[in-house]
Amino acid sequence: MFDMIGQALPQVFTIQNLLFINIGMLIGIIFGAIPGLNGNLAITVLLPFTFSFEPIPGILMLTSIFFGANFGGSISAILINTPGTGNAAATVLDGYPLAQKGFPKKALATALTASTFGGIFSALCLLFLSEPISRVARQMSYPEYFALAVFGLSIIAFISGKSMVKGLICGAIGVLLSTVGMDKTSGLNRFTFGNIQLYTGLTMMAVLLGTFAISQMIDRVVKQTQSESSNLGESKSGDKLTGQETRGLIPTMLKSSVIGAVIGAIPGTGGNIAAFIAYNEARRKAKKGEKFGEGELKGIAAPESANNGATCCVLIPLLTLGIPGDIVAATLLSALTMHGLIVGPQLFVNSGVTVYAILIGCLIAQIFIFLQGKYLMALFVKATNMPYDLLTAVLVAICCVGAFSINGKVMDVYVMVIAGIAAYFLKKLDFPVVPLVLGMVLGSTAEENLRSTMAVINGSWLNFFQRPVCLGITIILLLLIVSTVYNNRQQRKKERAEA
Repeated sequence: MFDMIGQALPQVFTIQNLLFINIGMLIGIIFGAIPGLNGNLAITVLLPFTFSFEPIPGILMLTSIFFGANFGGSISAILINTPGTGNAAATVLDGYPLAQKGFPKKALATALTASTFGGIFSALCLLFLSEPISRVARQMSYPEYFALAVFGLSIIAFISGKSMVKGLICGAIGVLLSTVGMDKTSGLNRFTFGNIQLYTGLTMMAVLLGTFAISQMIDRVVKQTQSESSNLGESKSGDKLTGQETRGLIPTMLKSSVIGAVIGAIPGTGGNIAAFIAYNEARRKAKKGEKFGEGELKGIAAPESANNGATCCVLIPLLTLGIPGDIVAATLLSALTMHGLIVGPQLFVNSGVTVYAILIGCLIAQIFIFLQGKYLMALFVKATNMPYDLLTAVLVAICCVGAFSINGKVMDVYVMVIAGIAAYFLKKLDFPVVPLVLGMVLGSTAEENLRSTMAVINGSWLNFFQRPVCLGITIILLLLIVSTVYNNRQQRKKERAEA
């Protein structure tokens, strides 16, 4: 391995490669920051333009788009309460409240630092630990995926805010929405009401745009704040991430990066699941004075480290097993094939030097994302320093274009608007909307793997618990539930005593 790395180094550090990495990174940040657009769309659009390139610069440009979009999604999540990508949904919980308090630059700097930390960790795992991690992932099957999905759904109880009941109701609504469309197993249509455009289900990004963006735009219009200016660009004194704060975030970033790397290496999961699990873990370990959901720095660092920790590791099952871990990896699979790289167990044997050059380039890309984010941060903040009426109109237009561009269907725009109206009334009734999103993200995953699990375990749940990974996840889940119930009781006793 180290001989191939030595041979690959001279092929990486060329002006052409470094230039394409930076171009791809900038394009990815822009596409990730605009709600409705995403890294996969940018990769798909630019893929034909890379055919004339050599494999190394071409693939490095496309992977850099992926990395840049992952960070770009946190920019809109923090500044306008709208995750640009699904991976940034958990960043909204503390990123936007901190920006509202007058610290947008600190929030963005935290996201950038955590993204870089997680990205570097993930790139190192991809470079040195691809084979061991893929060996663990290879042992997992449908029962393990189902257990992991249930574990993710259980997080709803921890992010429900003041009322766990309301959070569970929203989570159930999200799971219900995930069942809309044609059932892949039976072929039956569920909740389509005869509309052929719903046969493929509700588009996740359209629901995200409606839930986070449109609902907020409606709230602004109702409150008649159009004549006011956004205060997000007006930073208060101390709107800067200090070295002491950064050092305090290192344990959280390290733990979250590990979570992201492990989950990212499991096909069919991805950064969104990793982000919520890491956020819940950071919240569970909160110290006295740390108020998650109100602008806590660890609440930004945890999901950003996790979703970026998953980025490079998503490529591990793709390169070693030929199994794409998510939709972006599937697109990159096409790119690798078109550039003459056949993924699978023989990839490192047949194209070892080229592959290691790409992997080293992925590590270098994490450094460039920090540099670009650092010098463009002021521009990001100023983008929201405009009158509310203009900002609202621009955001609504961008969301409509983004929703339509996902699949080229007007139905996605309708779904976005309906989701936005519904989310607005849910917020007015103090229902948390994040559990709804989490339920929709994991609902289909849990359902599909449950059906396959029943076939694997022959209908006997005893066989399910005899699988080591399933048993381990179940034990961890039970411990978390017991710990949460105990902590909630202790908190209520403390509040009654203080009263």
